[in-house]
Amino acid sequence: MVVERQRVKEQDKIERRSNFDPVESNLTPEQVKLEASRCLHCKNPKCVQGCPVNIQIPEFIDALKHDDLEKAGQIIRETSMLPSVCGRVCPQERQCEGNCILGIKGQPVAIGALERYVGDNTEADMPEIKPSGKKVAVIGSGCAGITAAADLRKAGHEVVVFEALHKLGGVLRYGIPPFRLPRTILDREITNLKSMGVEFHTNVIVGKSITLKQLKDDGFDAIFICSGAGLPKMMHIPGENLNGVFSANEFLTRVNLMGAGRGDSVTPLRIGKKVAVIGGGNVAMDAARTAVRVGFEEVSILYRRTEKELPARLEEIRHAKEEGVQFKFLHAPVEIFGEEGYVSGMKFEIMKLGEPDASGRCKPVGTGEYVVEDVDTVIVALGTGPNPIIQKSAESEGLEIITDSKGYIQVDSENRSTNIPCVYAGGDVAPVGASNAINAMGAGKKAAKAINELLK
Repeated sequence: MVVERQRVKEQDKIERRSNFDPVESNLTPEQVKLEASRCLHCKNPKCVQGCPVNIQIPEFIDALKHDDLEKAGQIIRETSMLPSVCGRVCPQERQCEGNCILGIKGQPVAIGALERYVGDNTEADMPEIKPSGKKVAVIGSGCAGITAAADLRKAGHEVVVFEALHKLGGVLRYGIPPFRLPRTILDREITNLKSMGVEFHTNVIVGKSITLKQLKDDGFDAIFICSGAGLPKMMHIPGENLNGVFSANEFLTRVNLMGAGRGDSVTPLRIGKKVAVIGGGNVAMDAARTAVRVGFEEVSILYRRTEKELPARLEEIRHAKEEGVQFKFLHAPVEIFGEEGYVSGMKFEIMKLGEPDASGRCKPVGTGEYVVEDVDTVIVALGTGPNPIIQKSAESEGLEIITDSKGYIQVDSENRSTNIPCVYAGGDVAPVGASNAINAMGAGKKAAKAINELLK
């Protein structure tokens, strides 16, 4: 009997437009068993090679096939502390599932859904920790920081995590909406770290509240910088300073972290009627779908290439369409118009695709034809760059951190070491490869391994 790929149940597409509850539910135990039976258990499992943290995927799936859920959880957590998170937000279609042999002629094994099920239904074992007498500072509590903190603590080091915001989780909390990543899941993972003895300090901006030199003077034997890339990239077009223009970073942070979508929020949003989201990645999808939920009547994503070139996950694009988000392709922003200081419209040039650029995608070329869209809000989702606070502060104290032309910290690709002894960096502030949760976790693991070897 041929077993079809199992599908998770999704919240009704009309109902979910007005709430932040999870869109997808877990597979049922019966579905898990069926999906696990689809795995071919290849001798050379390419799915493992496609995973940046090398989860032993066939092994945990085999445990599920034999009804050993706890063993499956132990196998995953040997390399990943965040199975419930990664099962929800990682781009499996480009990594583990994208390398599954079954995907050549059919549907790959639903590795992400199986990982999420295991993560949600098992608890992490608390390891026996033998104190090493060493002390490590982790700057940032996102994917890279949480992963590094766990591995470093398991090695016996005293680990202190410094977070700039008032809540922990980094981009997992302020950037990813709860309809994709429930906060109870994130809180549970952080609670596990606290139970291991990891110490957390919020509202600490390293480079302002405390400096790298002060951390060294305070007795930290090593430092891991994983402060993310929170500096938004804007369009640099006329009208960008009008009221009603947001970076996606600000918009999502205000809604996800500050509750700005609620009427009783102390930092409420001015909810207009029509919003234009500029960009085509996952952040653009998150911003558009969030805009739907907070009450904008008409939400459009405008992208300068075609749908084929959209970098967002196919699942996120589908969900956005189901929730009423409109897509307008081959539109490049030119100018934002305003009335009395507020956005009143936006001008776009119609594009066509030319020759492939350095990324391999066809480069958009202007046609000379223009259109004006009637919008009262603009959300810019064109990516982010590294905030230079840490680098500038270190330089003023004689600790110059080498960065590239865009301000990203330069690191050794294997061990994530910087040019400063005992200082490492990873995640979005020092990217090696694509910027996503699982790659940040991979950077955290590599940095932790290198720090462990250093401190021995």
